[in-house]
Amino acid sequence: MLPWLALGAFILIALAVDLRHGSNGAPSMRRALFWSLAWTAIGAGFAAVLYLFDSSTAGEQYLAGFLIEKSLSLDNLFVFAVLFAFLAVPPGERRHVLLYGVAGAIVLRGLFIVVGAAALDTFHALTYILGALLAYTAVKIARHGGEQVDPSKTFAMRVLKRLAPGASAAASALVMVAVFDVMFAIDSIPAIFAVTRDTFVVFAANAFSLLGMVSLFFLLEGLMDRFRYLHFGLAAILAWVAAKLILVDVWHPPIGLTLAVIAASLGTAALAPIRAQRHERQRAPAPPPRERPATADAV
Repeated sequence: MLPWLALGAFILIALAVDLRHGSNGAPSMRRALFWSLAWTAIGAGFAAVLYLFDSSTAGEQYLAGFLIEKSLSLDNLFVFAVLFAFLAVPPGERRHVLLYGVAGAIVLRGLFIVVGAAALDTFHALTYILGALLAYTAVKIARHGGEQVDPSKTFAMRVLKRLAPGASAAASALVMVAVFDVMFAIDSIPAIFAVTRDTFVVFAANAFSLLGMVSLFFLLEGLMDRFRYLHFGLAAILAWVAAKLILVDVWHPPIGLTLAVIAASLGTAALAPIRAQRHERQRAPAPPPRERPATADAV
């Protein structure tokens, strides 16, 4: 019980810090970069805490789960950026919407984790169903992950407009962020269950991956074009964890191999736009030569 209380207290303090340092609205790019790196370092560093006070296995499982959840959260942020633009949420209000959305997501995912762990322990066949779901999601992301979401065509948005037609842009965005996070959790929670069934490790990986999402959102909002191949990397990660779930009774790859797959998938997705831009510049037609102005001698 003590580890759970300590983790809960830290998360509350972290959310309070995130709210306070961002009380002046949207942060600058430099500030967003600093806090994004800081929260990511703190999240990754928690693996060392588990390594020291629990076991090396717990630390490795947490790190793999944290990287999976953090990478999947990047795709979520791009969806939120489209949502905010569609609802015309003022930049100064986006931080609070995201922060309260993150707080709600931590609570909802905690419930999902407890229920999911109990279900997997009771119904072993559910493991194969979740593996098939992740495989389907991987194919869907690879084929359509680069397309932007149209919030007006979602069922949740249509219901919201009927129930609360006069809701403010910020209130509508907060509801939609919560709805989308529930949808994202359906993919991400099974993914980490492929790494470990320890509910504390699973919850900690989810919670730490969500901390710093606000700063990361403002950092990535203006760089969406540079992540145009991210969905292929995410699809590869989901395909890997789907294979682990489906073959759980006959195949037990080491955690180090999972970490290598995650790093290779994200690294390839990050470098692909750079190579694509280089090829586009090489294939672009050369500009026509400039005509030299006529001189007095030529006349």
